[in-house]
Amino acid sequence: MKMKLSNINVICRLVIQSFANRKPYSSICKQSRFHNQTSRSYCESQCSDTIFALSSGHGKCGVAVIRVSGPRSASSLKMICETERLPKPRFAHLKKLFNPVTVEPIDKGLVIWFPGPDSFTGEDCTEYHVHGGPAVVTEMAKVLGSLDGVRPAEAGEFTKRAFSNGKLDLTEVEGLGDLIHAETEAQRKQALRQMDGELSKLYTTWRKQIIKHTASVEAYIDFAEEDNIEDDVLDQVNIGVEQLLTELENHLKDKRQGEILRSGVQVAIVGEPNVGKSSLLNSVCQRPAAIVSPLAGTTRDVVETGVNIGGYPVLLSDTAGLRETHDTVEKEGVRRALNRAQQADIKVLMMDCDSTQHIGKEISYFILQHINDLGISLKSEDDLQNTNSSVDEHDVTDKQYLFENYILVFNKIDKLAKDDFIKLKAVTHQCDITSCMISCESGEGMDEFVTLLKTKVAQICGNPLAGSPSLTQTRHRQHIQACIGHLKQYQEHCGDVVIAAYSLQNAAREIGKITGKITSEDILDVIFRDFCIGK
Repeated sequence: MKMKLSNINVICRLVIQSFANRKPYSSICKQSRFHNQTSRSYCESQCSDTIFALSSGHGKCGVAVIRVSGPRSASSLKMICETERLPKPRFAHLKKLFNPVTVEPIDKGLVIWFPGPDSFTGEDCTEYHVHGGPAVVTEMAKVLGSLDGVRPAEAGEFTKRAFSNGKLDLTEVEGLGDLIHAETEAQRKQALRQMDGELSKLYTTWRKQIIKHTASVEAYIDFAEEDNIEDDVLDQVNIGVEQLLTELENHLKDKRQGEILRSGVQVAIVGEPNVGKSSLLNSVCQRPAAIVSPLAGTTRDVVETGVNIGGYPVLLSDTAGLRETHDTVEKEGVRRALNRAQQADIKVLMMDCDSTQHIGKEISYFILQHINDLGISLKSEDDLQNTNSSVDEHDVTDKQYLFENYILVFNKIDKLAKDDFIKLKAVTHQCDITSCMISCESGEGMDEFVTLLKTKVAQICGNPLAGSPSLTQTRHRQHIQACIGHLKQYQEHCGDVVIAAYSLQNAAREIGKITGKITSEDILDVIFRDFCIGK
């Protein structure tokens, strides 16, 4: 009777899964076997070829590295080097390279042999370090491509094979891609940390915990009538799920630091016409990126440029002057400026020193009114969601929070009288908004502004080496949110252990999709398509 009850429970779970996936019962029963066969046949068909590509940079260079990976790496090495024996693994050997057909020499370079599985891809690999002239590289590619079973690699195919052979998981693959594209020191540190597997270890630990809880619930379903199952097994699972939910939700409360660092901090320079926004952009990026003119309304569109601020990536945007206008083109420019300001992580509010003559002792009210007059929203929806707060922009009781991502810049201090300069400086010290006084024309105060901007950027991005590894991809966040949803479904249906077990299975599957334990070819294609040829 117990065996029959166990069988009934299994059938119930399969039926529930069938309805949830909108697939017939028979396809659910075959799903796991079919998936494994499909994955195996795909890997065999892809990895049966030997691939090659230039792995170093294109163009003339001192040394070019050509990588070969696959089952014919050894035979191609013997033919090109005209040798019967493979060289000692992982040692550089100076060899003369030949065209196997014409027996004419191609070049003289270093050859390194990496027998699988101790290679980057997990397959037999060879690296040819040849002179970097276009003629040498072209001839090597021609010779390799003429060999039987050897073909040029597709973009990201070496890394894809490393993933297929278990050398890297998806988070490590993404870390490798980020490391290749890293342009600043902070990006490099974050990418290297992810490539080393720290994010993978965190997600793998959570997935193992969910699988353990799932096994406990499954065991309770199948053997509840026997004495082998402890009475409090479900209570222990409930406690574990609650703790896991707390960890997952805290992981999402990162203010998107990892994602912002990966893509760059968006900084928008906003203000009225002719306050020096374009001049400030040119001063920071040290080139004439934007047109500077004494005529108001010169900037009609968003002008953006990427800069490195203290090791952090910043996308600095100059915007159209904010004012009421009847000009159709300028009106569109104002709309785009407000939209960019709304999206920006940091807003640099510029003001002309001449417009501050009527500022009283409470400068925060003056600035708040000025921001409202310009039509800029103090906080974006994302900011409010991240802080779990709602703010009335007309209430300045918490001014520091309202101005958290603002830098107030007073320009043209070189035109102020000495007394007015002293007065303005005294007032700004009492302000709740980060502020500085500069002159774009003379360069006075620019170092202070860059320092303030660096501090703000560092606060938003955080230290990539401190604490737990940060989320770096939108897809990670989506899968974590989906996992949380399934765990909450478990809590809602914990009275019905069959449905609860199915919710835990789905939660484990969502975590598995992040690292690639459970995935589909569509996900793989999206991840690997951004890699360059030769990687």
